[in-house]
Amino acid sequence: MVEFDLPAHAEPVGITLLHVADCPNLSLARDRVIEAAERAGVGGRVDERLVHGLSDAAELGFTGSPTILVDGVDPFADTDLVPSMACRLYRTDEGVQGAPSVEALVRVLQR
Repeated sequence: MVEFDLPAHAEPVGITLLHVADCPNLSLARDRVIEAAERAGVGGRVDERLVHGLSDAAELGFTGSPTILVDGVDPFADTDLVPSMACRLYRTDEGVQGAPSVEALVRVLQR
């Protein structure tokens, strides 16, 4: 687990980045989560957790790497997604990317 402290401006939020080893989109997701938290004015920390296999994925609600949990919930969950050890893609205004947009994350964090 890797922790990154976020500035404490308001209510603390627990953010977890679930990922597979060598995930090519982990740093993009991390950077966007931290920027979104700063823009949304939330505090807390970002934990990173390595997912080791399908049983781990099923237990954690991991539907691809990276999966972002906010207070334990995947706000980008799609009912069609199943536990998977593959890369996860997100729809953004700029097309399909390896992480949600900063704007989408800000909306989630401001709820």
